[in-house]
Amino acid sequence: MEHDDAMAVREDDRGFVVLTWAPGLDIDGELADAAVTLVDDLNGERKRPLLVVMTGTRTLSRDARLVFTRPCQVSRLALLGRSRVDSIIANFALGVASHPMPMRFFVDETDAVSWLLGTADPPSVFRWWTSGDGRRSSR
Repeated sequence: MEHDDAMAVREDDRGFVVLTWAPGLDIDGELADAAVTLVDDLNGERKRPLLVVMTGTRTLSRDARLVFTRPCQVSRLALLGRSRVDSIIANFALGVASHPMPMRFFVDETDAVSWLLGTADPPSVFRWWTSGDGRRSSR
């Protein structure tokens, strides 16, 4: 797969970078390295927050997880997903190694951006597992 088909990287007007992975993607070490390089090139000498849209990612290889533990030009990283599978992948990636920046998983983009910009504490990661009245959701 060409890197252009696998991901898109852009600057957001609010001062952070957005990396969007293509749905259904198996992220290996080569793709992870390409993503880190694109983000580092965009950030230059300054570290900025990064929003990673990972909705629908199928797998994250061991090599990819190792790439994501290297220092880079990112000050904090918010992983944005929608499903339980996204959550499992993110929590596995977050929990198996130390990372050079604060990282959190979110299911709501507004919450993720607020945390990236330092304007709010993150809500509970698993709040979408239950409905507003505390019953388990059907998702």
